Amino acid sequence: MPTFLHKAPVIRPARAEERHELIELQRRASLMHEAYREALTAHPEAVDLPAAQIDDGSVLVAELGARLAGFIVMLPNGAEVEVDGLFVEPGFWRRGIGRVLMAAGEAEARPLGVARLSVIAAPEAEAFYAACGFVTTGPESTPFGPAIRMRKTLL
Repeated sequence: MPTFLHKAPVIRPARAEERHELIELQRRASLMHEAYREALTAHPEAVDLPAAQIDDGSVLVAELGARLAGFIVMLPNGAEVEVDGLFVEPGFWRRGIGRVLMAAGEAEARPLGVARLSVIAAPEAEAFYAACGFVTTGPESTPFGPAIRMRKTLL
């Protein structure tokens, strides 16, 4: 647990009734990336969190007190688990919540016997994922701009 958090976040599965609140958290966090802002503003429907992902337990949230501070979406995909999204409320950035969410996601992935984690990340997030043990494997292109494919070996 990072020492700079005053209180440990509670990590738990997302609940169906939190879906819209999580989508808005994702929107706020995504709009902080200037490279994606124009495309996301033009296509607000692109920010989504499918209810099925919450229902099947793929979404973990970090809760601080009564507030949702962030969430991670972990989707099994054959020999790997795709980090389909990791979003932290901008007011909570740089407080270790992303690392706590990543550690919780890894803890959920390990029993599945997968060999690695994979993520397509915004260029601004490359340093975060590298600090979590991910290695850049190449550039990616998304509908919202350039991105980076990164992987982390678990086994």
